[in-house]
Amino acid sequence: MNQEDVQDLGDKIVVVLKSIFDPEIPVDIYELGLIYDVMVNEDNDVKILMTLTSPNCPVAETLPVEVEEKVKTLEEVKNCEVEITFDPTWTQDMMSEEAKLELGFL
Repeated sequence: MNQEDVQDLGDKIVVVLKSIFDPEIPVDIYELGLIYDVMVNEDNDVKILMTLTSPNCPVAETLPVEVEEKVKTLEEVKNCEVEITFDPTWTQDMMSEEAKLELGFL
């Protein structure tokens, strides 16, 4: 898999991530800044490092599973693993300009 293919797959993964919304905030998890890293290895195994808006987030159990399942629907993806971290802790500063605008913070 060449660099261009990896970039294409990365872009496709971002599109999938942008289709997943935080249930409490009408903004997708990517624009919210919950996705810290997306790694793709040469075998097309994907690892996503993400956080939640809070450790007590009501979807702490289901959101990572939803991310894994949706990313796995991409034909090129062999496997997907989601790791949750709270380091660094999520803050509103991590939201994209688009998310801040959507939520009236700008």
